[in-house]
Amino acid sequence: MRIPWWQWWPFQAWRCVGMAESADEIPVRLPRHGAALVGSPGRFKWVGFDCPCGSGHRVLLNADPGRQPAWQVILSSRGRLSLIPSVDQRDRGRRCHYVVRNGKVIWVKDAEQ
Repeated sequence: MRIPWWQWWPFQAWRCVGMAESADEIPVRLPRHGAALVGSPGRFKWVGFDCPCGSGHRVLLNADPGRQPAWQVILSSRGRLSLIPSVDQRDRGRRCHYVVRNGKVIWVKDAEQ
């Protein structure tokens, strides 16, 4: 997967930075707020990105409705990313729960006490 140079500019909204045919083709390094889609246009299998918490862990979500759980991937006309439902990732003792809507991350308050 080749990422265009302009996708590396900082301060962009969450967006798709490239398409790959398999999850193995997602680069180790992705632009800030950039997600890689796996599959074909309109028929995504996976979406991969670095977690917005900044700790460096990679999130890989199923986008194939034939397998559960599955996330719906929506790209706006301006290329901004939305994911439905929310992402609730637990990794190495930390919990990252957020919603991605129209290129913005909205953190969900942790109800577990």
